[in-house]
Amino acid sequence: MKTRWIAVGAALVIGAITSASATAATTLENIKKKGHVQCGVTTGLPGFSQPDEKGNWTGLDVDTCRAVAAAVFGDAKAVEFTPLTAKERFTALQSGEIDVLSRNTTWTLTRDASLGLNFTGVNYYDGQGFLVSKELGVSDAKDLDGATVCIQSGTTTELNLADYFRAKGMEFTPIVFDTSEQTVQGFSSGRCDVLTSDRSQLAALRSKLPDPNSAVILPNIISKEPLGPVVRQGDDEWFNIVKWVLFVQINAEELGVTSANVDDMKKSDNPSVKRLLGTDGDMGAKLGLAADFGYHIIKQVGNYGEMYDRNVGPGTPLDLERGLNALWSDGGIMYAPPVR
Repeated sequence: MKTRWIAVGAALVIGAITSASATAATTLENIKKKGHVQCGVTTGLPGFSQPDEKGNWTGLDVDTCRAVAAAVFGDAKAVEFTPLTAKERFTALQSGEIDVLSRNTTWTLTRDASLGLNFTGVNYYDGQGFLVSKELGVSDAKDLDGATVCIQSGTTTELNLADYFRAKGMEFTPIVFDTSEQTVQGFSSGRCDVLTSDRSQLAALRSKLPDPNSAVILPNIISKEPLGPVVRQGDDEWFNIVKWVLFVQINAEELGVTSANVDDMKKSDNPSVKRLLGTDGDMGAKLGLAADFGYHIIKQVGNYGEMYDRNVGPGTPLDLERGLNALWSDGGIMYAPPVR
């Protein structure tokens, strides 16, 4: 009899938990209620998330957030930005202060499996490198034995740096800062011989130097740094939405759909284009979004290639070639599942 009542009691507890979970508001519902997406970004990194003097944010990660807002509200402006340091970013997401983290964040096993977070994809494939003054006369990282190295705390670069120098039998002295702005100021003032970070970030930080041409990024790449948006675990609906926003942008580039031609492309007979733009099928409904959510993403933010080119590509201060971030059909590894 005692065993029976224990079983009944356990069932009631499980039922109560299940009922509470079922009635709890989802991330999407909360976002719609407040009328905007709250997005965590950097405190300022050119090309990825940088405010101007009027507080207007631009960058690849910023555009990723705007694309999510376009998908949810049909309005890419329905987003607010929370600047975060590397140390603050995960706590802000875990606590619900932000809805999505889009802050040049590396996808690793530890972050994916032990922080209660889900990475939704990769919007920039990167690798760690080294920025040195030309006056140092160094052309290869193997010549950095004994160097002082400026580094930002709370990042994967700290561990990568230690692993690399240990493997090469070299020594270094770390000079640690809380923000990327402090890091580049430390490098510029001569507090360290080397600044290490993701190569895209090095290009951004070099652009902040009084004389960007005084420093060079060494050719060495010492790690894999897949960067992308992050959401909390436990809400598959929101996870799927943020994931498929990026996939829509990648598929749009592959299909030749751009912000300039998307209105004409709505008349296309191509089944893949029709599903992408919502003129056929129920792709939006599967995500809890409007049928034309893909149209709004492309019309207001653009496809992945457009987003890349205007923020970090050739002709911008970062001047980064597509490389690995080119479509798989163009020699890169940028690839998305089909919208079908």
